Amino acid sequence: MSASLNDITGKIIESAMKVHSALGPGLLESAYQECLFYELIKRGFKVEKEKPLPLIYEEVQLNCGYRIDLLVENSIIVELKAVNELNDIHLAQILSYLKLADKKVGLLINFHVKRLKDGIKRVVNNY
Repeated sequence: MSASLNDITGKIIESAMKVHSALGPGLLESAYQECLFYELIKRGFKVEKEKPLPLIYEEVQLNCGYRIDLLVENSIIVELKAVNELNDIHLAQILSYLKLADKKVGLLINFHVKRLKDGIKRVVNNY
């Protein structure tokens, strides 16, 4: 698939909105993750779920248990939440994941909202 990052993020957001419309808020993050994974695969995207993300410090690689919720087209990190509200620590988490994975764009999606558009943040790695 050769689409721009903007096109892909748009399709991810459309897919997330479809999942949210069907399920609504109030479920566990894992339920939204499975359904969004399914929806993206159905749309023809290459998606990796719970992709391990090592921390590399100088010559040392630490397998600390960090995992990317969804990696779409080996380009876009999708971090999912089901929380009352997104806060700075959630933004710091996805920025750290973008930096560690050397990716440019991520989506932070909180499904625990009445309108999903209020729970989506597009995040760009400027490092």
